[in-house]
Amino acid sequence: MKSLLSDEVVAVRGVLTDTHPVDFHALGVTGAIDRLAFPLRESGTVVHLETPHHMMEVDRQSATLLYRAAQELLSNVYKFAQASEVTVRLGCVTRGMSHGVQLKVTDDGRGFDVPASMIGRHTGMGLRLMRLTVGLAGGDVTVDSSTDAGTCVTITLPLD
Repeated sequence: MKSLLSDEVVAVRGVLTDTHPVDFHALGVTGAIDRLAFPLRESGTVVHLETPHHMMEVDRQSATLLYRAAQELLSNVYKFAQASEVTVRLGCVTRGMSHGVQLKVTDDGRGFDVPASMIGRHTGMGLRLMRLTVGLAGGDVTVDSSTDAGTCVTITLPLD
C-alpha cells in the first residue's frame, strides 16, 4: 500500500517537490518539514526530527522561509550527500534579550568544499539564494562542511 505522503512529496531529478500546498495551520512547520523527509526515508536514509520546542509560535512568513530552506537542504542531501543519516532540528534560541527560531540540518554524508561551492555560475545557487533570503529576513546562515565528514547548516531567524 502506497503512503499518502508519497503522493504529496516527490523527488524529481533529485529536487524534493511538494505537490500540494503547505498547510501550516494543519501540519505546523514541523509537520511540513517532516513531510519533506519522505523521499529520503524511502531511499533508505535514516531521518531524525528533533523539535524540543514543538509548540513555539512562528509567523507564516518565517514558517514559509524555514520550510523552503529545509526543502533546499534536504534536496541537497538527497542529491549530493550520499548520507546514511540526517538530523533535522527545529527549536527556539535566545540571544541576550532577543528570541529566534533555529533550523539545523546535519548529515553524515560526503560533505563539500563550502568556499568552492559559492564560486561559479552553476554551483551553489540554492545555498546562495537561501543565504540572501534569510539575510533579508534578518537571519543568519552558517554552513560547516568538509569532504568526507558531513555537513551541518544552521539557519537562525529572529522572532522578536
